[in-house]
Amino acid sequence: MSLIGQSVTVLGAGVAGLAVARVLALRGASVTVLEQADAIREVGAGLQISPNGAAVLRALGLQAALDAASMRAEAVELIDGPTGEGVARLDLARLRPGQGYHFVHRADLIALLLQAATEAGVTLRLLARCRDISLTGARPMITLETGEAIETPLLIGADGLHSRLRAALNGTETPFFTRQVAWRAVIPCEADARPVAEVHMGPGRHLVSYPLRNGTLRNIVAVEERQRWAEESWTLRDDSMDLRLAFAGFAPRVTAWLERVEDPWLWGLFRHPVAGSWTKALPDGAVAILGDAAHPTLPFLAQGASMGLEDAWVLATALASHDTTAAALTAYQALRKPRTSRIVAAANANARAYHLSGVSRLVGHAGLRVLGRLSPGAMLSRFDWLYGHDVTL
Repeated sequence: MSLIGQSVTVLGAGVAGLAVARVLALRGASVTVLEQADAIREVGAGLQISPNGAAVLRALGLQAALDAASMRAEAVELIDGPTGEGVARLDLARLRPGQGYHFVHRADLIALLLQAATEAGVTLRLLARCRDISLTGARPMITLETGEAIETPLLIGADGLHSRLRAALNGTETPFFTRQVAWRAVIPCEADARPVAEVHMGPGRHLVSYPLRNGTLRNIVAVEERQRWAEESWTLRDDSMDLRLAFAGFAPRVTAWLERVEDPWLWGLFRHPVAGSWTKALPDGAVAILGDAAHPTLPFLAQGASMGLEDAWVLATALASHDTTAAALTAYQALRKPRTSRIVAAANANARAYHLSGVSRLVGHAGLRVLGRLSPGAMLSRFDWLYGHDVTL
């Protein structure tokens, strides 16, 4: 099916939305992205782009831009939080020299994707907040907060955790609070920072940190198990003292970082099901969701951005390679749902492994130390199914 001249509307100018907009525009579609904000600002914190996500950016002609905006990760180090002693090291540069693991500020990734989408001819509309979506007519109908109605032959929802298009497809769903909260912050980085992702593990909590922007900034994501509910939002501020108290028993390296944190962001971690329906064909139109709108995941595999990039490529490829839109959408969901479901499940399992306590923690860390010394490649190969997958081939 030719995409030349095909009119497409994308909800959301995040990673997945801008990526799918560029892919479709490069294939000849006329793409408009609706973004509710009044500007694309420097928001968010660090992201990890693993090889499976980097493969999509490379296929989009953005490898040089990614290299310029990011730092190549050399290793992942698992560290005992209270003592500061190393548990295991995954030497990415040595064990996977041909694969790219990148640390990048979310704002820098959005900026390069926005530029790439614009260069491909994508139109961006700001202050376009969606109030309602109707799928009862021949084509999808969007109603904005201003009252403006937009009918479009193909509507793609990249509108995140609280996606209106997901709700229109699947109805209202109630996510499950995991009794975990996460803080995120960015602080100035020490001069001798190594391009390493450090995972400091402790009973009921862990902290991940890595450098950004050529080592000038340090990204911090800290997770604590707690009974108190917290809102599922990226826009809540918290008292930095709460963060420091939660990790007061950790080694000086971590506590020194946290002393430099001011007004961290806080969000509750909720477990959402992978959406049951990702697509729908209408008499004269169709809709599809991707990224967090389709498969929100906990942040314990750092796959949110890479999954969205994969979705974007697979959806655009399916639309271009099938005879009908309905067949393309069926193929898209069939290809993506099993893989993303597996990734979501693996992220859930990582959360448990990082927070071991008591005897389980001692045994688990001892096992990781032995495996890390005797067969570090075996530890990394457990995720070859994830990082070694290339949707562009």
